[in-house]
Amino acid sequence: MQQPLSSDGIIRDSSKQVDEENRNATDYRKMENVDPNYPLDDNDDNMSMAASIASSVMTADGIQDTTGFAIVCLVILIGDMSRGVMFPSLWLLVEALGGTGVTQGYTVAAFSFGRILVSPMFGTWSVTHGYTQTLLISCSILLVGTLFYAQAQNVGRPEFLIFAQTLLGIGSGTLGVTRAFVAEVTATRNRTTYMAWITAVQYAGFTVTPFVGAFFNRILQNTDIKFGLIRINMYTAPAYFMSIIVGLTLYMLSKHFQDRTRSQNPKDIKKKSAKRAAIDDHANQMTLVGLSIYDCCIVGCMMLNVSTKGSIGCFETLGISIAESQFGISSTIAGTIVGACGTVGVISLLSMGKLSQFFSDIQLISGGMIVMAIGILSLTAIEEDGNNPSWRYLLSIFMIYSIGYPIGHTAVIGLFSKIVGRRPQGTLLGWFASAGSLARLVFPVVSGYVEHYLGLLALFYILTGVLSVSTVVTLYNQKTLSMLSQ
Repeated sequence: MQQPLSSDGIIRDSSKQVDEENRNATDYRKMENVDPNYPLDDNDDNMSMAASIASSVMTADGIQDTTGFAIVCLVILIGDMSRGVMFPSLWLLVEALGGTGVTQGYTVAAFSFGRILVSPMFGTWSVTHGYTQTLLISCSILLVGTLFYAQAQNVGRPEFLIFAQTLLGIGSGTLGVTRAFVAEVTATRNRTTYMAWITAVQYAGFTVTPFVGAFFNRILQNTDIKFGLIRINMYTAPAYFMSIIVGLTLYMLSKHFQDRTRSQNPKDIKKKSAKRAAIDDHANQMTLVGLSIYDCCIVGCMMLNVSTKGSIGCFETLGISIAESQFGISSTIAGTIVGACGTVGVISLLSMGKLSQFFSDIQLISGGMIVMAIGILSLTAIEEDGNNPSWRYLLSIFMIYSIGYPIGHTAVIGLFSKIVGRRPQGTLLGWFASAGSLARLVFPVVSGYVEHYLGLLALFYILTGVLSVSTVVTLYNQKTLSMLSQ
C-alpha cells in the first residue's frame, strides 16, 4: 500500500515517522529537568528545544504553533512601528514645539533610553514569570506612551515629547524577550535564519511603516480637527493609529497566547560531547584583560551591535533634515524613500537563510558593515550649500537600509545567540538589546552636536571610521568567533 505524501511532497513510512515523533517527545520530556547551569551539547538537534514550549516547536519542517509565533511577531512589529510611523513627522513636530537639531537628537535618543531601562529586566522576567505576563505589561506601557505622544502638541513642550518617547521605548523594550523565545525553540544550525525572520519583522516596523507616516503627512498637512483634548492632524494621527494597533495586540496576547515558562531540575542531565567540552575549555581560558575568551566574544558582539545600531540611529535622527537641507527633498518624499529601501531590506532579511548557506556569520557581518561604510562615505562628496543631486541621497539610503544594516546586524544577532548556546538567553539577550539601545541613545545625541559644531562631513567620516574599525576587529578574531559559535 502506498504511503501518503508528506507536506514537502516526499513519501515517508508513517510507522517510522510515528516512532521518530515518540523519540523526540521523550527527549523533550527529559529536558523538563535540566540543570540550567549545565550547558547542553548544541550539536544535538533533538535536545535543542525547551521542554515547556514543545507545543510550539519550530522544526525543520515548519512552525507547529503558528498562532503563538504570529503574536510574538506582532509584538516585535508594534515595538518598532511606534518609531517608524512617527518618523516622517517627528522632526516637524520638534520644530513646531520650538526644538532644534539637538532637541531632535534627544527626542530620538529618549526612545532608546527607555529600552535601556527595562530590556535586561524584561529578559529576566521572561525566565522567571513567563512570556505572557512580561509582554502584557510592556504592551500596556506602550499603549500609554502612544496616548501621551498624541498630547505633546497640546502640552506644547518638547520635554513632554521626550517623556512620551521614553515611555514608547519602555513599552517596546522586549527585544530580548522575543529573541529568547526564538532562540529556545530553534536548533543552533538554523538560528541565524529564524533570527532573520523576526529581524525582518522588526526592520519592517521602523523602515517600512514610514509609508504610513508619510501618508498621514500628505492627507492631513493642512488639517487640524479638535475634540476637546483630542486633536487629529499630521502630528497626532500616527500616535492614535498606533494606539489602535497596540490595543489589538493586547487583546491577542490575553486571549490567544499560551504562556511558556521553563521548569528545570537536576535530572537526566545530557552529557557534553568531547567536541563541546574542548570548545568550552578554550572559551574559559583567561585573556590579558582579565576576561575569559567567552566573555570577550560576548562583549565583542555587543560592540558590533553598538556600531551597526548607532550608525543607523544617526540617519534616523538626521535623515529627514539632511534630505530637506542638502537635497531639497520634502519630508513626505524622504519618508517614502526610507520606506521603499526598508522594504527591500526586509527582502534581504528573508533571504538570510540562502545567504547563510554560502557565507558564514563573520563574512555577513563584515560585508554588511563594509556596505554601510561605503553608503555613508558616498555622502562626503556632497556640497554643503544644499545644491546636490537627489540620487546621492537615494543611493546612500539604499546601501544602508536595504543591504548593509539588515544583513550585517542580523548576522550579529545570530552570532551572539550561537555563542551563548543553550544557556538561558533571556537576560543576556536583554543586555544585548540594551547595548543596541545605548548606541541609539548616544549616537543620535552626539551626531546632533557634531553636525551643529563640526558639520555633516565630519559626522560622515566619524561613522565611516567606526564601521571600518569594527570590520577589521571582526575579521582579526574570526577564528575564535567561528569556534565558539559552532
